[in-house]
Amino acid sequence: MNALSPRLSPAPAMSPPNAARIGIGGPVGSGKTALIEALLPVLQARGVSVAVVTNDLVTAEDAERLRRSGIIDPARVLAVEAGACPHTVIREDPTLNMLAADELDARFPELDLVIIESGGDNLASTFSLDLVDWWIFVIDVAGGGDIPRKRGPGVLQCDLLVVNKVDLAPHVGVDLDVMLEEARHVRGGRPLVATACRAGLNIDQVADAIADAVLLRR
Repeated sequence: MNALSPRLSPAPAMSPPNAARIGIGGPVGSGKTALIEALLPVLQARGVSVAVVTNDLVTAEDAERLRRSGIIDPARVLAVEAGACPHTVIREDPTLNMLAADELDARFPELDLVIIESGGDNLASTFSLDLVDWWIFVIDVAGGGDIPRKRGPGVLQCDLLVVNKVDLAPHVGVDLDVMLEEARHVRGGRPLVATACRAGLNIDQVADAIADAVLLRR
């Protein structure tokens, strides 16, 4: 059953929201939380006031990880329990995530950006544009070099595709150049960034894309 974190008190919907809202989705283990952990210091160093909503199936594991990290005020992290269908709360019925983002808007009126991290899902996962202004989909090299060829809706429809763990390519038998070229091809040349989030590789490029597409337009 879908449930808000016990820490979350639903707030009245705010229209329009104070802060821009972006989504980060992708399969389990692709590096969504690692991307957020790498992005937060970069965004904050640029003066961006940011908060995070995490989605997990029946726990607040990712939220607690961020709260313990020391890279963000724990009060700026809320958790949504997505139940058995992580895509439902970001696409078919995003009410729980909208309430969480509204709560953060109410707590921190100066917010520039709310990042909503999907629970780990499959390549068909997409975000409702009622929930977010713009969204990122994360895949990883260790998941297989054929992921772009599978043409999942998440890969095709996201505003920015992040191909993570590129440093692992030699160790998992993936031709990185071919994988990136196929990703560009299936996306028709739409934006793509190759990252190694743990090493901080190209995180500035992701932050630039967020600024150009979302923050500067607001």
